Amino acid sequence: MIEKTCCFTGHRQLPQNKLEQIMTKLHQEIEKLITKGVTDYISGGALGFDLITASYIVAKKEMGSPIRLIFALPCKNHTEKWPAKAKELFGQLLGEADEVCYVSDAYEINCMKKRNQFMVDRTQYCICALLRNQSGTGQTVAYAGQKRRRMINVLK
Repeated sequence: MIEKTCCFTGHRQLPQNKLEQIMTKLHQEIEKLITKGVTDYISGGALGFDLITASYIVAKKEMGSPIRLIFALPCKNHTEKWPAKAKELFGQLLGEADEVCYVSDAYEINCMKKRNQFMVDRTQYCICALLRNQSGTGQTVAYAGQKRRRMINVLK
């Protein structure tokens, strides 16, 4: 149900001096959405903001919030070149997911873009950490705008 779903999009590298602001705003905005009845949260499973938001949703679930974590992943081997610690964290989060969707079986040139559109097409809300419009995150935010999704930038 689109009305009860929120996706996340953000950069892989976030400024260290903004992490506290990001976490505070993320907490506030997710609390507001839970109050509005939003139950499903979609993460794209990338390094950086995606893993931060997925970790936050898992923590909220563990505290008793009636919410679900959904991973929309670009392909089955998308973590292949990741550092070991990041793979370990991702594996733990994947084990906590309520649903996992793969947009492509294997890496292909547009699988990240397809994943981003897949997420936006299934949501009413999009929480982003947008620093630069000339990026995958910027493209996703623009697409969400075209689809008239409610955008929340935790960096504003």
